[in-house]
Order: sequence, then structure tokens, then C-alpha cells
Amino acid sequence: MRVLVTRPPRQAADWVARLRRLGLDAAALPLIGIAEVEDPAPLQAAWATLAARSLVVFVSPNAVEHFFARRAPAQAWPAATLAGSTGPGTSAALRAAGLGEAQLVEPGVDAPSFDSEALWARLAGRDWGGRSVLVVRGEDGREWLSQTLRARGARVDFVAAYRRLPPLLDAAGAALLAAALADPAAHLWLFSSSEALRHLQALAPGAAWGGSRAAASHPRIVQSARELGFGRVDALAPDPEAVAALLRRTPIQSPPQ
Repeated sequence: MRVLVTRPPRQAADWVARLRRLGLDAAALPLIGIAEVEDPAPLQAAWATLAARSLVVFVSPNAVEHFFARRAPAQAWPAATLAGSTGPGTSAALRAAGLGEAQLVEPGVDAPSFDSEALWARLAGRDWGGRSVLVVRGEDGREWLSQTLRARGARVDFVAAYRRLPPLLDAAGAALLAAALADPAAHLWLFSSSEALRHLQALAPGAAWGGSRAAASHPRIVQSARELGFGRVDALAPDPEAVAALLRRTPIQSPPQ
């Protein structure tokens, strides 16, 4: 069975490499494009505010990468400012950027899902009255965590670190999509966002997905895949080992040639 990784290009390439090291046939089919923001000035200005922040929340590895890309050479992360992560990929990006464990707040390894709610479970016991929080994200995103923090008295600001774009499939990507449509039983789609599913629907309007199989990293994404019509959708932790374990429980078909 061929595993199709639909994450943005850089994360998809990393996942494909990790899946292949586990002996799986994997290919990148990014369904979300990532681009720099047109005006970097707000990002650069945000760095100057970090010492006054109690918490900076990063919603994705892309948020980390693009935020730290705008750090001036002399700027350092303030020791007293916490960095919040919503999942393992974001946490890994923050560690790679140089943050220490004492500065990182992240969901527990046993969290039922990796999202804003799981991060809040680690933040809820703190006093947020009058505290300043910055959320680093794309040009839009969920408001749940910011609303929750504001209800507890925090002042919350946002900064857009990147733009999300519809995918532009090259010849290899178009061939992967065509193969998956022609032989759905030989493919497993991995989804990490509902937006990727919407883009897939736009790329293949009218496609019948009843014979296709998917796995997703969050209940909301599982539901989106089922609503699109996928015949089987499994909920998995966002980890290549979980994908390998799923396929060990499933008869493996030969990938298309």
C-alpha cells in the first residue's frame, strides 16, 4: 500500500523520509502550499515585544520556521517567555530553534489529541490575569484558545507568520493523484488538516471516495474525511510509527507501478 502524505511540502518530505525508514512505500502529495507573508514588518516588530510576553503560542512547525526566520542576529528568546506548542511537530521545531525544555509548554504524550485544547490543559492552572500572549499562525486560524485566554484575563495578539495557499501539482503530483483515483485500495491518504481535504475536493471534483482509505490526526479531520466520502478513516497519532502500526494490522497491497 502506498502512503500519500498531504502535509505542506517541507513537512511532507520529512514524513516521507521517516515512513520510508520504517519500510513503507510513501510519497509526498502536498495539498497545502506555504508562502512567506507579503509584509514581514509585523513579524520583525513582534520579536521586539517578546520580553513583555508571558506566552507565545505557535500553531504549527511552519509558524515556528517563518517566525524565527525573521529574528534579527542580535535578538534572543527571552528566558522568562514561554513558548506554547500544540503538537509534537511544532515542539520539535521549537527545540531545533534553540528553546530549552523549561521554556516549552506542550501537550502531554498521552494527550487524546494534539490541538489547542490539549495545550490549554497544560496552561489552565496558571494565572492569566493581565498577562500578554502572542499567537503566531497563518493569516487566519481557530480562535478557541485566544478566546479562552481572554476569558481568563489575558491580552492576546496575533501575528501572521506565513500564508497558506492551494496546491499547485507538478507532473509527479498529478500522476500520484491519478494513480490514487484509479486504484484507491492500494493507497492510504494521510491528512493533518481539513483544509487539505477541501483542496483535494477542488482538485478532483466529482470523484467518488467510497473505495478510498484515509488516516487523520484529529477527530475534526476524521469527520471531514468521512463527510467527503472516504470509505474508511482511521484516527491516528501524528507519528510515522502509528502509521506503520496501522498498516501492520492491514493486509498490504502491492503499490501501483
